[in-house]
Amino acid sequence: MNDQVYSPTRTLMGPGPSDVHPRVLQAMASPVIGHLDPVFLQIMNGTMDMLRKVFGTENQLTVPMSGTGSSGMETLFVNLIEPGDKVVIGVNGLFGQRMVDVAARVGAEVIQVTAPWGQPLDPAEIEQALKQHGQVKAVGVVHAETSTGVRQPLEPIGELAHRYGALFLVDAVTSLGGIPVEVDRVGIDACYSGTQKCLSVPPGLSPVTFNQEAVKVLGERKGIVQSWYLDLTMIQRYWGAERFYHHTAPISMIYALREGLALILEEGLEQVYARHRLNGEALQAGLIGMGLKLLVDEQYRLPELTSVLVPEEVQDVEVRKRLLQLYNIEIGGGLGELKGKIWRVGLMGHTCRRRNVLTFLSALEDILIQLGYRTENGSGIREALRVYQAAGGVTI
Repeated sequence: MNDQVYSPTRTLMGPGPSDVHPRVLQAMASPVIGHLDPVFLQIMNGTMDMLRKVFGTENQLTVPMSGTGSSGMETLFVNLIEPGDKVVIGVNGLFGQRMVDVAARVGAEVIQVTAPWGQPLDPAEIEQALKQHGQVKAVGVVHAETSTGVRQPLEPIGELAHRYGALFLVDAVTSLGGIPVEVDRVGIDACYSGTQKCLSVPPGLSPVTFNQEAVKVLGERKGIVQSWYLDLTMIQRYWGAERFYHHTAPISMIYALREGLALILEEGLEQVYARHRLNGEALQAGLIGMGLKLLVDEQYRLPELTSVLVPEEVQDVEVRKRLLQLYNIEIGGGLGELKGKIWRVGLMGHTCRRRNVLTFLSALEDILIQLGYRTENGSGIREALRVYQAAGGVTI
């Protein structure tokens, strides 16, 4: 009896993973070779070079860590933070909270600066914490808060971190490849991301980048890195000129990442950002046109992840269930204090296409009408099309 289960074809419009580009899937089917094979070493070099371009950095230590985005978060904290170090962390969503948890497990003295979920952090409150506590080792923030859809302006907080002698650490899991991260220009000392969002690659790797100041801190540690698996003092020797064996790299995932990065650079970073911006604006205009309300103020909304307040007339889970069953579209629900209160709609990477925007708006409107929510028929599509028409008929 064959009880093997095959995955259905879905349109992934949640907070991640996103749709994987066919070229990435094809790359993953390439023959596996040894992780020290001369050809694979060339692939590693090319992958690092492309990662630097997408991160916007010249940092030598720019590598994909084995594991999902949370492994990148742990990589930063276990390598740069030691017991007793003071760390200021901005918390305005679930992933800021996770950063606090990881830092505390390393033994840091964590100072939280909070903002309501759905709002950005206030740099003035970050500065107050830096003034009050003194000798802070690092300031950590989430660039694109996946639990809310907030885009956090980075420059003011980075400037404050450096003014007070602290490292600036950034979570770019949902931003890399969707909106500019610009590590060097912004002055980010260490940054991490994930492959399963705007890079159009399956989950399994977490790109990280460390500048010279962060590398210096790593080299001046008083004790060994808490995690053997994530210890960059060893891993950088494998990705560097020595090629010193540490662990067996996930060969097929490196193939996938290289292809995903190549697709972004072939399209052009500015065009990739413009595609996310246009489709995000069209989606948000369509949702508002249907009479729905968005969680985040316009100036802080992410184009690649939109949080929609669930109307009182309908039930959160029922809408998501019907989208999946009737239209094969997956969106996300709320997390933490927003559970049951919002839908999270993603337009990341290969998912970020006009066809998906218009199909989703039509599907959502159909389901809302089925459930008794009053909306003018076709209103969402009309508003989205106005955005596309104003952009000159662009079809991306």
